[in-house]
Amino acid sequence: MRVVFMGTPEFSVSVLDALVEAGHEIAAVYCQPPRPAGRGKKDRPTPVHARAEALGLTVRHPVSLKSPKEQAAFADLKADVAVVVAYGLLLPQPILDAPTHGCLNIHASLLPRWRGAAPIHRAIMAGDAQTGICIMQMEAGLDTGPVLLRQATDIGPQETTAQLHDRLAPMGADLIVEALGRLSELTPEPQPVDGVTYASKIDKAEARVDWTCPAVEVDRQIRGLSPFPGAWTEISGDRVKLLASALADGQGAPGEVLNDSLRVACGEGAIDLLRLQRAGKGAQDTETFLRGWPVAAGTRLSSE
Repeated sequence: MRVVFMGTPEFSVSVLDALVEAGHEIAAVYCQPPRPAGRGKKDRPTPVHARAEALGLTVRHPVSLKSPKEQAAFADLKADVAVVVAYGLLLPQPILDAPTHGCLNIHASLLPRWRGAAPIHRAIMAGDAQTGICIMQMEAGLDTGPVLLRQATDIGPQETTAQLHDRLAPMGADLIVEALGRLSELTPEPQPVDGVTYASKIDKAEARVDWTCPAVEVDRQIRGLSPFPGAWTEISGDRVKLLASALADGQGAPGEVLNDSLRVACGEGAIDLLRLQRAGKGAQDTETFLRGWPVAAGTRLSSE
């Protein structure tokens, strides 16, 4: 099929690769424009942009698709279908209508649960037992379109957003290739009206750990915000990101370190901190972290 691909972050790269490997003709790749990054603040292409150029594909990165000129340029591609995954721009109706078979979105949740920007983070933070991938026929509403295919997967008890992301990306790639191969026989299934939730964009203000919360909530926060923006606490006055954790037995004052291996008391129960990162340093497992900066039992981690 003649496909327009629309995606931006690393999550989308495996999908682009899968479409190319499956033999689909990529008419053009749309992604977000390069933006300043790094110490020099030089414009850096997005992961999809870089991969598309490496594959020799045409790349477009308009700041908006609202203008008649951009919509006409999109329509002139005469695509059979557009595949959209974490693109980052709203698609106006003329864009949705331009391809022969419309626009298909790869969404990382079991719709209608977790419509919106951060479905992987929110699923972990809410303590969901399962999540998955949906291939959705796009319409004007926010992730409201009918679903063509879905695949569920269990969320591991210690799984972080980064780990779940890395499992869902190839699932999405495989499922969209299947959907395109079976497009003529698939029946779009309207989403039920019950069970709708919205995965709002992650706010950095959510990242500070409140040790007075139950351990199960703190654990979900740490895993759900790993690696970005990274839940954090203060240890001896220094801000430290907490990137992995596990529920543990123990009790004490909220934020109290209970042993020499960074078991920390919460409002109810305790957690083991498994991976941490000091400012200006790389992420480290607990054993390596403590070799460079011992944290004794009885230390209080700050939630102020």
